[in-house]
Amino acid sequence: MHLGDNTMRIVSWNINSVRLRENLVLKLMKKLDPDIICLQETKCPNDQFPEKMFAKEGFSHIAKNGIKGYHGVATLSKHEIIASELVDYCGKGDGRHLAVTVQAGKKVNPITVHNFYVPAGGDEPDPDTNEKFAHKLAFLGEMQSTFEKLKKQGKAARQVLLGDLNIAPGEHDVWSSKQLKNVVSHTEVEIAELAKVQAAAQWDDVARRFVPPEEKLYSWWSYRARDWAASDRGRRLDHIWVTPDLSPTVSDYGVLRAARAWERPSDHAPLWIDLKT
Repeated sequence: MHLGDNTMRIVSWNINSVRLRENLVLKLMKKLDPDIICLQETKCPNDQFPEKMFAKEGFSHIAKNGIKGYHGVATLSKHEIIASELVDYCGKGDGRHLAVTVQAGKKVNPITVHNFYVPAGGDEPDPDTNEKFAHKLAFLGEMQSTFEKLKKQGKAARQVLLGDLNIAPGEHDVWSSKQLKNVVSHTEVEIAELAKVQAAAQWDDVARRFVPPEEKLYSWWSYRARDWAASDRGRRLDHIWVTPDLSPTVSDYGVLRAARAWERPSDHAPLWIDLKT
C-alpha cells in the first residue's frame, strides 16, 4: 500500500506489551504502511524497547515514555521528530502522555501528535471509595487544563490527540448503553469529563464523520469473551481527534478489526487516520 507523497497515515494502538507483540507491530507496518505509529500500554522501560527492529522497517525516529511492567507510550515515525515532551499527570510519573512534533517535509508545516494512555479507572465508579477512579477523573481534569493553556497560548493548531482514552462516550460506542451506564468507561461523569477535554481545544472526533453516530463502532473486545467476534460486545475506547484546522485534511479513518484475531493479540484493535499534508 502506498498512500502518495501528500498523505500521512497515523496509527494508534494499545499494544498491551510491545515486547510480547513486537511481531504484531511489524505485521501492522506491512498491512497499513503508516507514517506514524503511536503505541500505548507498552509495558517496557525505555532501554529495553525494540528500537532497532522497528528502525529496520523505516521507523528510525522513535520517542518513548516507558515504565517497567505497566503503562507506557511510544511514538514511531518515518519522519523526523523535531521535538518531544514527556508530560506527567497527577505527579505519578507513570508514562501516560507523550507529545511529539513531526516534520514530514521541508514544504510541510510540522504536526504535533499527543499520544495518551488514560487510566482505566478500576471497577467501581465512585471516586470516594475507588482511588483508581479518582485518579482517572483527576487525570482528565489535568488533560483539560493542558489544552486550555495551549489554546490560550495560540498553540492549538496542527495538533492530533490520540490513544487509549479508556472512555466510550457515545450510545453506539458500546454494545449496550443501557447495560453499561454504570460501568466504568461509559458512566455519565466520565463522558462529561471527556467532553470538557474535547471542548478545551475544539477537538474533532473524526471517527464519527466516517462512521455515523447511529452505527456501532468498537476498538476493544474483552479477553474474557469465549468468542469475541461472535458476541461482539465491544467498546470504542480508542480515539483519534484533530484540531479544527486539520479537520478538512482528514481523508480517511478506520479500525483494523482483523488485528483482534491475530495470534496472541492485544484486546485493542489499531485505528488510523489519513491526513492530506
